[in-house]
Amino acid sequence: MPRHLSLGNERMLVSFDADYRLRDLYYPHIGSENHVGGAIARTGVHVDGEFHWLERAAGWSIAIGYEPDTLVGRVEARHEELGLALVFTDAVDFHEALYVREIAVRNLRPTPRAVRLYFHQNFAISNSELGDTAAFDPKTGGVVHFKGARYFLANVMVGSTVGASDWATGQKGVGGKEGTFRDAEDGVLGKNPIAQGAVDSVLAAACDVAAGGSAAVSYWIAAGQRWEGAWDGVRELDAKVVARKPSTFLARTRDYWRLWVTKENQDFADLPEPLGDLYNRSLLVLRMHLDTGGALIASTDSDIISFARDTYSYCWPRDGALAARAIDAAGYETPPLTFFEFCADHLTDQGYLMHKYTAEGALGSSWHPWIDLAAEDAVPEGRRDDAMLAREATADYTVQLPIQEDETALVVWALWKHFERWRNVEAVRGLYGRLVKKAARFLTRYRDPTTRLPGPSYDLWEERRGIATFTCGAVVGGLEAGASFARVFGEADIAAEYAAAANDIRRAMEAHLYRPELGRFARRVNVRRSGEVVVDATLDSSLAGAFTFGAFAADDPRVVATMRAVETGLACKTEVGGVARYANDPYFQATPEIERVPGNPWLICSLWLAEHKIATARQRADLRPAVEILRWVDSKRLSSGLLPEQLHPFTGEPLSVAPLAWSHAAFVSCVLGYVAKYRALG
Repeated sequence: MPRHLSLGNERMLVSFDADYRLRDLYYPHIGSENHVGGAIARTGVHVDGEFHWLERAAGWSIAIGYEPDTLVGRVEARHEELGLALVFTDAVDFHEALYVREIAVRNLRPTPRAVRLYFHQNFAISNSELGDTAAFDPKTGGVVHFKGARYFLANVMVGSTVGASDWATGQKGVGGKEGTFRDAEDGVLGKNPIAQGAVDSVLAAACDVAAGGSAAVSYWIAAGQRWEGAWDGVRELDAKVVARKPSTFLARTRDYWRLWVTKENQDFADLPEPLGDLYNRSLLVLRMHLDTGGALIASTDSDIISFARDTYSYCWPRDGALAARAIDAAGYETPPLTFFEFCADHLTDQGYLMHKYTAEGALGSSWHPWIDLAAEDAVPEGRRDDAMLAREATADYTVQLPIQEDETALVVWALWKHFERWRNVEAVRGLYGRLVKKAARFLTRYRDPTTRLPGPSYDLWEERRGIATFTCGAVVGGLEAGASFARVFGEADIAAEYAAAANDIRRAMEAHLYRPELGRFARRVNVRRSGEVVVDATLDSSLAGAFTFGAFAADDPRVVATMRAVETGLACKTEVGGVARYANDPYFQATPEIERVPGNPWLICSLWLAEHKIATARQRADLRPAVEILRWVDSKRLSSGLLPEQLHPFTGEPLSVAPLAWSHAAFVSCVLGYVAKYRALG
């Protein structure tokens, strides 16, 4: 189930599903250490002898959204049979590791009523339920869940009364126990003071609501690394909330994010107003996925774990580079710099970045091997040391680099765009040596000896190894960025070397990747040891990489023909519309009818088509098809404004993850490109 609401700062992030159930809580890094891990933490209501969890299946209508231009949630829930309406306002404080929620309980009946709200805590601390403890805290009146150096204090307030009116802790998933949340369903909690192992807990808050009136209840979760202590103690953070009141934290967070996202007073030309709203929402989503250490996380939706027992909660350098570029272009200098520093810190001595990283900078899980058992492709000798060559002589495999070379190239390309935008010499000076020169040297030398194209690596979809058009376009962009850096830093000889390599690869793309027999670029080629060049002619939307990073002009007839083929050949021919990744895409495949549905429609693939239409527009009327694609993307967002990765081709329901940072980054970049071209054509 996609996440319909995500709230966070750079140290803490929480997300909720369509029933407004807490499903993820990350701390102290975004995307790392999910302390809920996709489990369900519920909110319940007891009134007039009836109990209901807040779920649509229990009769609630639930509308989930954000307050405009903020990372403050607004959720409205209504239950006609219970005669209650609940309005939730919640946020992760912009500074503290603190989630705060205020609830307005509205009585829809003409008689006064006693209402109890129940808040369920369902932690799996540090990604595991093993060895957790939940304990009632008599000093605060709340419950603390802890393990190791991770503490979470949940508490409530009604009026000026702090602490739960009722509470319980207990075990879950062992000995036939479903969980302590079941204890709430009779309206009375058992007050068990402590439980360990796989545990959950429930807090109750009681309020009296006048006829047709309302009452206010507050709930919060304070995260820290100690139970008590002047630095990062959850009791101390709880005391701040009590002293300042929860509403203060909500107000200051609302003001901060509204100031942040509107500081540039962005001009949207003639674009419809909803597109401007989605632009601002996209910027906030991107900022929310930037960890304090600089990692830009692809997605914090953990439900994808059911697909391959892994998540998107990693930093892919490619996704991060494109997100950093979008934030940069929107007018934010500082946040992207932390990402570039992160990449510089984790660049290998040889000058390349690996598949993906955790928020802390450790290598992420990968399915890209260090050897090729088929041993058919030629491997650049310069990337294999003597020990590897000796081992290969007696083995039935070939050593290969388990990388996606576009990830290294696009970081350099995005950093140059950053420098062009800001000219911040002092900030970039150290990155030139640590990142740019090392990476550009690798891009220059990691070449296929037969074609002079970049050496083989995995494509941007992480599925196939070879020499892809998208990767080659990214490498040309990265090398030209490296050459530009070398020029401004006074190293003309190095600049000439990088520029020559970029031109050499461009000519090789013309010779090997552009296929006259197809009338367009090919997806990739593989070079066998015999020197034979094997062409993969599959139509792929990533062929947009031929122009996106400057390898070829968008109006080059070969590029135009390629993008026309993508538009006609990869269009989803259902009412949902959109553009697929490539023909017969198996990832979450919804139907084998590939003539009608070549693959599920992806938002980024559709936006690449819009970028090409913008780049080739000669008059403002030529921009209208791009506007229609932007409007299509807006129509596919969740009600809260979050964008998924892909859509079901028949229902339009989000598939895979939501939100996806890359989708939001592509939307921001496309809007900015549109506005710039609209003004240029004035």
